Amino acid sequence: MKKTILITGSTDGIGLATAKSLVKLGHRVLLHGRSCSKLADATKRLSELTKAEDIFTYQADLSSIRDVQAFIVKIKQEHQRLDTVINNAGVFIVPEKVSPDGLDVRFMVNTIAPYILTHALLALLDNTGRVINVSSAAQSSLSAEELCTPSSLSDNAVYAKSKLALTMWTRQLAMSLGESGPVIVAINPKSFLGSKMVEQAYGVTGGNLQIGADILVKAALSEEFSDASGLYYDNDVGQFTSPHQDALKITKITQTIERIIHSLG
Repeated sequence: MKKTILITGSTDGIGLATAKSLVKLGHRVLLHGRSCSKLADATKRLSELTKAEDIFTYQADLSSIRDVQAFIVKIKQEHQRLDTVINNAGVFIVPEKVSPDGLDVRFMVNTIAPYILTHALLALLDNTGRVINVSSAAQSSLSAEELCTPSSLSDNAVYAKSKLALTMWTRQLAMSLGESGPVIVAINPKSFLGSKMVEQAYGVTGGNLQIGADILVKAALSEEFSDASGLYYDNDVGQFTSPHQDALKITKITQTIERIIHSLG
């Protein structure tokens, strides 16, 4: 059965590799990127693998609330149903750390924007749908209030906090929706894969991106993930496992994000 799958940050890296794998399997893919030229290039490459009508493209800067909201509107205009949302887009080192809305760009892109997208698109996802949040083995304790203001901490520190916060809201939203909602799962696709982010952050080439793409495709399609809502899959060890201990705590992450959204209109 052909599925309709949204992948954020899918103009390069693991996102593009995942899109390629999915179209080869006959699925319909919604590509997202910040750059129009990179979106055009990714579309051209995918068009060699599938029919043009199975590729949709969306340009949006996920550091901007306005762009995220416009992105959501366009998806809802063009699709009555989604089968899977893969929140893959992420940043590590950014040229400007303060977003147009006064938030930390790293928290906005890695934690807050995926929540806004997911929450808004739940209406297109029934209880057979899936939301896959691309997390990381790098996770570090944080308070919910850290999401509200730009951070003075290092890129490494904020990245790890943002990924723990993403993993935390994955669990909390899954618990709140229960069986009425889609499966919502957080995944570490594998550490030090060959993405631009890894090269930029650590100065290493990294491993085969297809390893990460394969686990995201598996999460989107396989029965193994059909009852995994709220769980964390660590592809470094190849199984569901415990995330950072703080991810299991009931905190105010989702409430704080909702408050941020409300305050920004």
